[in-house]
Amino acid sequence: MILSICIDSIFENIDQLTALEQVKAAGFSVFEFWHWQERNLDTLLKKAAVLGLNCSGFCTKSFNLSDPAQRDTFLFGLKESIVHAKMMGAKFLITQSGNDTGAARPFQRQSLIDGLKAASAILENTGITLLLEPLNAKIDHPGIYLESSDEGFEIVSQVGSPCIKLLFDIYHQQITEGDIIRRMTSNIDKIGHIHCAGNPGRHELDSGELDFRQIFRALESAGYTGYAGIEYFPLKPAMEGLKRLREQIG
Repeated sequence: MILSICIDSIFENIDQLTALEQVKAAGFSVFEFWHWQERNLDTLLKKAAVLGLNCSGFCTKSFNLSDPAQRDTFLFGLKESIVHAKMMGAKFLITQSGNDTGAARPFQRQSLIDGLKAASAILENTGITLLLEPLNAKIDHPGIYLESSDEGFEIVSQVGSPCIKLLFDIYHQQITEGDIIRRMTSNIDKIGHIHCAGNPGRHELDSGELDFRQIFRALESAGYTGYAGIEYFPLKPAMEGLKRLREQIG
């Protein structure tokens, strides 16, 4: 398992090039971010190459899978995002479900399945995986359609493509449903990436109720070899928290 530092949360008030320098100085080799539309990717890529850093992935352009009327917009944005992912050498793109439209949930769920199946055809032979990320509606994302990882795993299974997997965000799922280790290890083949932050508060991994050392050990024992995205908002200086993370988890 390789730690991937989210520069948009860990270094949210620092410019992207300085953030990459900080990632390197903290002893990490992989970074990720949120939205490609908001940054100069050419400059970012050149800086990463100089520092010997790799980009694991970022978000696709739009998140509106729950509404079939928006599917063409989603797929067009996916095609644009794939171009930029290839440029950055990224392995994944992230999408969320979109908000609950008010339509019957089975209708919206089928819209997600159909949209992801269409996406899988676009992703074939690109080397890029699209990750569906459930979010918590209780605190951070009121109105989101997909909260449950259980439903997310079912959707991934119904799509049935190696190009479509779940992003299991431990912070979000601890709020929504808990039982983190069992849920992850029993669905390890459907997980393409994980995100990590302490709960409550979405701060440093050792700031709350979750034992990430035990979670990571369980994931490795279950055979997970992907990235663990470190996506928290620091309470203390970012470099201090990243140093402590390396000491605790490596």
